[in-house]
Amino acid sequence: MMFDLPFIWAGIIAFSILTYVILDGFDLGVGILFPFASEDQDRDVMMNSIAPVWDGNETWLVMGGGGLFAVFPLAYATALPALYMPITIMLLALIFRGVAFEYRWRTQRWERVWDISFFGGSFIAALMQGIVLGALVQGIEIENRQYVGGWWDWLTPFSVLTGFAVVSGYALLGSTWLIIKTDGELQTRMRKFTWIFAPSTLIFIGIISVVTPFLNPVYFEHWFAFPAIFYTTAVPLLVLYSTWRLYDGLKKKGDFAPFLSSLAIFVLCFIGVGISFYPHIVPPSLTIAEAAAPDSSLLFTLYGTAILIPLILSYTAYAYWVFRGKVDPKEGYH
Repeated sequence: MMFDLPFIWAGIIAFSILTYVILDGFDLGVGILFPFASEDQDRDVMMNSIAPVWDGNETWLVMGGGGLFAVFPLAYATALPALYMPITIMLLALIFRGVAFEYRWRTQRWERVWDISFFGGSFIAALMQGIVLGALVQGIEIENRQYVGGWWDWLTPFSVLTGFAVVSGYALLGSTWLIIKTDGELQTRMRKFTWIFAPSTLIFIGIISVVTPFLNPVYFEHWFAFPAIFYTTAVPLLVLYSTWRLYDGLKKKGDFAPFLSSLAIFVLCFIGVGISFYPHIVPPSLTIAEAAAPDSSLLFTLYGTAILIPLILSYTAYAYWVFRGKVDPKEGYH
């Protein structure tokens, strides 16, 4: 085969997951910030800022999960038994959040209940996503192509740390998104929250970055072995630059710079995870090549994906373009 199909598919799934994180991350962040809105109108504006795009953003979660099942069945079969509980809780939270999104506009008597539900679903979904990431980084015990770990191996101090790191990061994305989409008092409040969640997210990133290389000797080698260290050092340097751009944008009261800088930090952290993992898809023992389906299956699914991804990107970009600009408090999702 002229192309390394498992590597291509690993890139497609990584792209799908990253796209989900940066798109659904900010609308989960809006939900996490929901209790901090002082007025009903502010909550309406916050929800209306994501109303046209929130369900489309979750397309990428389906793409990543479905792609993993189709082209890396062994990874799917070994990782899921280790992560059934947090993934199930995450999916239930996303479902409940979607129900709350629709129902809060249909009632006044129960509006506060659905507001709390929207926050709870967003917070729990973000927390579980971070815990899943932490559990994967820790490593999953596999013997004879089967998961042999315990039922609660996913719940550790490190995975809980990554869970709250993702919650803080999503809140940062949500606050910077609302800086773009709102004005007046609500925008001012979101700038203040960005000053809170930016340092908390960076502290989490720093702690996790220090701990991760010591979880697995392979991670340490990927980051600090010669000559890898010459290009891996670019990641923390770019994170520092993105942090400077974030704070500079906040000081200058820019609308877009804080959000774009926050996205850059997320992308760089994702690249850092990739540096630690590669060539494994389920650390510490299952590689991309070992987990892949036969080349004939990979090639067949690649044809459909080559058509599907540009279509999804096109309608996503179109939706964001049509609903660009500030949210009008008098209009929205009703």
